[in-house]
Amino acid sequence: MKIPRFLLLAVAASLLTGCGYNRLVSLRQQTESSWANVENVYQRRADLVPNLVKTVEGAADFEKSTLTDVIQARQQVTNIKLDPNSPPASPEAMAAFQQTQDALSGALSRLLVTVERYPELKANANFRDLQAQLEGTENRIAVERRKFNEVVQEYNTAIKQFPTVIYSGWLGFKDRPYFAASAGADKAPEVQFNFGARPGS
Repeated sequence: MKIPRFLLLAVAASLLTGCGYNRLVSLRQQTESSWANVENVYQRRADLVPNLVKTVEGAADFEKSTLTDVIQARQQVTNIKLDPNSPPASPEAMAAFQQTQDALSGALSRLLVTVERYPELKANANFRDLQAQLEGTENRIAVERRKFNEVVQEYNTAIKQFPTVIYSGWLGFKDRPYFAASAGADKAPEVQFNFGARPGS
């Protein structure tokens, strides 16, 4: 007896649902939502940079090479084109994204350390406000990256477990790459200053 095609499809759909297909969809959605939060905080940081540069440029004889490094690093960040609604699909794409963001982190850290030699900048209320916003953003970046890795770990584990491993790849559920800790980047860049201190003291 020939089984009707619609009945086969209904049985297959029932089996997939029972085996956790809907859960995989939900977990994939969570990775995408978490990635959007990561993108948001990185964009917030990139948006702060022009105002920070403009404020620092007003200081007499400020080291131009330091500013140039920040401007170039921000440009590289904005040149990386990724889907804001979906995390990088490969470790290489994630590494390229992370490398540009780490370069901007390093350039900003060097700029803010250099500011220590410019008392008029440290006393500038606009600079202090930008510095506080940047510090908060760096902390948010660390939090969102950690949350993203946690969600990705749950998703990656789910697609490799039995019985979902049988069909997850066939239905397009692929591993998501993690954020990896950069060398010496076990904490957010230091952007807190003692505004009462004098250079050389």
